[in-house]
Amino acid sequence: MASTPNAHRVALVTGGTTGIGAAICRAFHQAGYAVAATYTHDDARADAFSKASGIAAFKWSVADYQACVDGIARVTAALGPVDILANNAGITRDASLAKMQPEQWREVIDVNLSGCFNMAHAVFAGMRARKWGRIVNISSINGQAGQFGQTNYSAAKAGILGFTKALALEGARDGVTVNAVAPGYTDTDMVRAVPADVLAKIVARIPVGRLARPEEIARCVAFLCAEEASYITGATLSVNGGQYMA
Repeated sequence: MASTPNAHRVALVTGGTTGIGAAICRAFHQAGYAVAATYTHDDARADAFSKASGIAAFKWSVADYQACVDGIARVTAALGPVDILANNAGITRDASLAKMQPEQWREVIDVNLSGCFNMAHAVFAGMRARKWGRIVNISSINGQAGQFGQTNYSAAKAGILGFTKALALEGARDGVTVNAVAPGYTDTDMVRAVPADVLAKIVARIPVGRLARPEEIARCVAFLCAEEASYITGATLSVNGGQYMA
């Protein structure tokens, strides 16, 4: 990898050992970047991912600001300063608003939205100082269109879109682009956990007639991080099979 044009770039992917995050890690690895993934819970699965992919995994919660600062310091010591950040980590705690408990709201906002702030805040100054950086925040079709029983998730994912646009303005003059990718329903563990009859109804509403593959989302993220995408910032790339056209 040392001879590849991207070998001097370090990419960090939150929630990077499973699902869309793992696909993003592999796409970055194939592009020649030095890649690190974060995870929160499943040590065995993270270890298996690292052994299979050759990508280092680091454990911390993106909801914890100091843990992000300390974790990024560990990544920097191991690989170098972070040039590319993919804010992918996310959780669901679904319930209608009438039944949603305050902790369900806070957990989703803390991970899905505040996690973007925590991670970006810890790397943004370095990117600006080096006059190059890429931040891609993973939003969702449900942050664009809303979804019954997901006021917490939809609010967090919609907030990511505003966060992306505002931060893009702050980084533009210093060569730091900030963009969002809003996937539709994707073939991951989270979606496969949906009851089969409900999932069938979801797929029936997707014009292309299927779920997205994680690799399809990952290719969009990789493109936004390439040199060729340096004029794209503050944008939201919707990848949803035509289900929602913003």
